[in-house]
Amino acid sequence: MQGPFTLCLSVLVCGALLAQSEERQRKVDSLQQVLGSALHDTDSVSTLIAISSLVTGDERMGYARAALRIADRGLPGSKGERRGALLRGLGGACSGIGSRLRQLGQRDSAIFYYQRGLEAAREAEDPATEANLLNGLGVVLYQSGNIDSALVLMEKSLAIREATGDSATLAASCVNIASMHHARGNIPMALEMYVKARDLAERRKDMPAYATVLVNIGALHEGQHELDSALAYYRRALGPLKELNNTEGLALAYNNMGTVYLTLKEYDRALESVRNGIPPAVQGRHHNALSDLYFKQSRILEEQGDLSGAIIECDRSILYADSASSPRGAAYGHIQRAKITRLMGDARSALRYALLSVDKAAGLDELYLKKDRAQELSHIYEALGDDHNAFAQYRLFTQLSDSITNEKNRKDLIRNGFKYEYGKREAVLMAEQEKQDALADKELQKQKLVRNGFMGGFGLVALFASVFFVQRNRISKARKRSDELLLNILPEEVADELKDTGTAAAKHFEQATILFTDFKGFTEASERMSPQELVEELNTCFKAFDGIITTRGIEKIKTIGDAYMCAGGLPVPTSSTPAGVVQAALEMQAFMKRHKAEREAQGKPAFEMRAGIHTGPVVAGIVGVKKFAYDIWGDTVNTASRMESSGEVGQVNISEATYALLKHETGLTFSPRGKVQAKGKGEMEMYFVTTGD
Repeated sequence: MQGPFTLCLSVLVCGALLAQSEERQRKVDSLQQVLGSALHDTDSVSTLIAISSLVTGDERMGYARAALRIADRGLPGSKGERRGALLRGLGGACSGIGSRLRQLGQRDSAIFYYQRGLEAAREAEDPATEANLLNGLGVVLYQSGNIDSALVLMEKSLAIREATGDSATLAASCVNIASMHHARGNIPMALEMYVKARDLAERRKDMPAYATVLVNIGALHEGQHELDSALAYYRRALGPLKELNNTEGLALAYNNMGTVYLTLKEYDRALESVRNGIPPAVQGRHHNALSDLYFKQSRILEEQGDLSGAIIECDRSILYADSASSPRGAAYGHIQRAKITRLMGDARSALRYALLSVDKAAGLDELYLKKDRAQELSHIYEALGDDHNAFAQYRLFTQLSDSITNEKNRKDLIRNGFKYEYGKREAVLMAEQEKQDALADKELQKQKLVRNGFMGGFGLVALFASVFFVQRNRISKARKRSDELLLNILPEEVADELKDTGTAAAKHFEQATILFTDFKGFTEASERMSPQELVEELNTCFKAFDGIITTRGIEKIKTIGDAYMCAGGLPVPTSSTPAGVVQAALEMQAFMKRHKAEREAQGKPAFEMRAGIHTGPVVAGIVGVKKFAYDIWGDTVNTASRMESSGEVGQVNISEATYALLKHETGLTFSPRGKVQAKGKGEMEMYFVTTGD
């Protein structure tokens, strides 16, 4: 993350389809018509997977989840060709879901889906999907810092693609293997694979892989301190990345450009680059990238002397690192927070942040991280007058610096031995690119001349048409704002029914999974906060919960004081699963634990949480004619509430009914509690559930 540059990796390549938005939409529309007339579940699954490969972000995960639900329902008892088709669909769905979860920083969940998909793909003897899943799993391991294991998986993926003649994805495999060697400092092997990937991408006109190669060759130049060449490659990558709407690649390219400008002390350009990277990262909800970008912005502001602004950006970086479950990002963020706090004169608070970075980095064996932390601790202890610890940390800093220098010298020997060959290949690459750029410019000028010839004839028509279009746009924008407001209050299906008929009938759902959360000691903690701080803290927690349930298709019902209520399986029964609700509760508890550590490190009061889940029938709908609110009723709701109140802090407590649905679910571990007294319900069987890690 906070190294000199960030590398791009490819998870699943959709080729030129992603480059042509109109053509892509036409295909999506056509496939949706096919979906509506599908007679068999295997047809529905394959069509949903095909649509998911043409869209991006949460939309892609939504189609993949829909395919997974159908495949899961159809697999029990299936045989022969039908079973094979459902397994292939399940593998493809898990690949799409895992890819999106990885982008959102939910690595444990991504690994779960990738591994589940691998089992299905291997049983179905589907090598193409198996290669995609191995590739995706390798990307997650790389982002977790496990480069050696990632490389093994990437090479397996490449071997399968070569054996099956899958030339469409070979370039992506070569990019990723090159990136692994690059991260390990093996520049000769990295360059060889980058050149191979570039040649494959150019032959197939594979723009996603080609854009990724450009970013990574730029990073290779940056690593060799050839900053002008690095910037040239990053800029060249922006065009295809924008055309592809590759939000993750854009965020990384702009982040790397910011790093180069920061090195050159061109602070205005550095800030501009980093801020250009934030919108695509927000659009794609790439939490790792956002953590990097805000960290970089904090560094720039710090060097400019704007310490207050640097703290704000640093805190944002830490928040996104935690959201992305990135211990490395969080550790670097806390070191940066310690440095800024020390520079502002509060060495004692700075020490808390620096020591917190040690906890965040538990299990990470990274020399640069340890060196930066030792250097900062040395300065902090010196400011506190603790000469003994200051000297001990300075000695550790020099030892780590020597180790890094020795490693750098070793890598420089390798680089120098390869420099001549690198220069030859680079010259050829630059000449080819300049020729392509000149041809593109010539074609653009020709198109401009043709277009200008028509402009005069259309001028008069455009004058009259403009009035109509302005008025229509105003109406369209007003309608869009109204629809957005309604959808923020009601589920989409209920809102559509209300707009079409003026009413929305209550509906019975045979199986919904209800989740309640509640903060322990809320009253006591609130007495130590101002009203504004209390509301801000609740908003921070509930916003995080909103994000967690949205990715899993779970419907938020309401908040009642410090309680949060949501439900899976409605208003569309296939929108989520009981397992998804449980996973969401586990992610909420993980967030609360991280957030509590942050608050306590700052000397601020923090909440702890109970969570309870029950599955059963409910009635859902809206009542009244003013201030519409979607709500659910039934004994299932009461039982879910009792699961929460009968639970324990930091745990997810589920009922026997929910356990019966999930007891064979992989990735979850259940701890029977026996019969527990529940208010108004008597004794009930309950279970604590955790991830299987």
